[in-house]
Amino acid sequence: MAKTIDVQVNAKHSAELKKGYPLILKDAILNPAVLVKEGSLLRLVDKDRRFIAKGYYGVQNKGIGWVLTRKEDEEIDFDFFESKIQAALARREALFADPDTTAFRVFNGEGDGIGGLTIDYFAGYYMVSWYSEGIYSLKHHVYGVFDKIVDYKAIYEKKRFDTQGQYIEQDDFVKGEPGDFPIIIKENGMQFAVDLNDGAMTGIFLDQRDVRKAIRDHYAEGKHVLNTFSYTGAFSVAATLGGAIKTTSVDLAKRSLPKTIEQFSVNGIDYEQQDIKVMDVFEYFRYAKRHELKFDLVILDPPSFARSKKYTFSTAKDYPDLLMDAIAITEKNGIIVASTNNSSFGMKKFKSFIEKAFTDAGSKYKILEESSLPKDFRTNRDFPEFNYLKVVILKKLK
Repeated sequence: MAKTIDVQVNAKHSAELKKGYPLILKDAILNPAVLVKEGSLLRLVDKDRRFIAKGYYGVQNKGIGWVLTRKEDEEIDFDFFESKIQAALARREALFADPDTTAFRVFNGEGDGIGGLTIDYFAGYYMVSWYSEGIYSLKHHVYGVFDKIVDYKAIYEKKRFDTQGQYIEQDDFVKGEPGDFPIIIKENGMQFAVDLNDGAMTGIFLDQRDVRKAIRDHYAEGKHVLNTFSYTGAFSVAATLGGAIKTTSVDLAKRSLPKTIEQFSVNGIDYEQQDIKVMDVFEYFRYAKRHELKFDLVILDPPSFARSKKYTFSTAKDYPDLLMDAIAITEKNGIIVASTNNSSFGMKKFKSFIEKAFTDAGSKYKILEESSLPKDFRTNRDFPEFNYLKVVILKKLK
């Protein structure tokens, strides 16, 4: 059993925690000297030592730990983890029963009651991501629960807590029968190749499932499509299966070429009929303008931060400029899928970026639809900051 220590919280943060805020912030703590070992269980009390909540100490980029329960008599033990994971599995029963979708989020951190922990399902395999040494120190509870109540082929893990908050390179296999990767998963009937033991990424971002379906079902037919920051080309696959005339996928990473070819191929698509460019997206925009290329559908889903030899990009600062580049090569009445996973700003701010870009470009637009995380990425509606994904689908009017 991990040691439990009393931690005093200042008045401002005491009020927020009592309202249900799940994140423990560094500047909330009145006696930080007691925080020595990550994984320690915390008994949070106000300045008068009245009980607020229980949580754990684990440093990640957002804070120094998470609230786990507001019940003073509830123990943070195996039974606690079993109840949380069991409840999360029950919430995804419809997805487990869907033959057309075999990959999704099973446990979404604080949304399912344990911040710093996510669990994804891939056609019988599970991938557990740990976001701090603190939560990782409690891994025996999680894996013990799996052995008791979950039927799995194998479990893989991602440790995402080195000194820069990045993925730690390792063999990610934990237990079970090792997979023969890549395996093929299904998503709304589309197929994608994934590898759970190939570094930080798997080959598919599960949080964009609804957007890929929308592109395939509503926006791609008869279109020339540009997919920027294309990673393994999943949006391009969706567009092609939705009847796009041609897709152009652009990403700076060299591995994006073989990975995109692989995703097209597992869906029976002739990749030689598509364009796959390994180059800087900003250089491609310049190339497209120079050659007067125009697209009917442009997909913008950049990382929160990116750096190349010539450019440094931050969505919080540079998204309007990126969007202006996209507007310039989008046909009149063309569609732009504007997306960001940056959690440091909300939908209102993101829409202000869109407004600025179109105003500065001397163009007009209409919002066709907007969305955030799919249902399996469960979040607390009272705290929208944890619902990090923002997607706005636009029509360029002029």
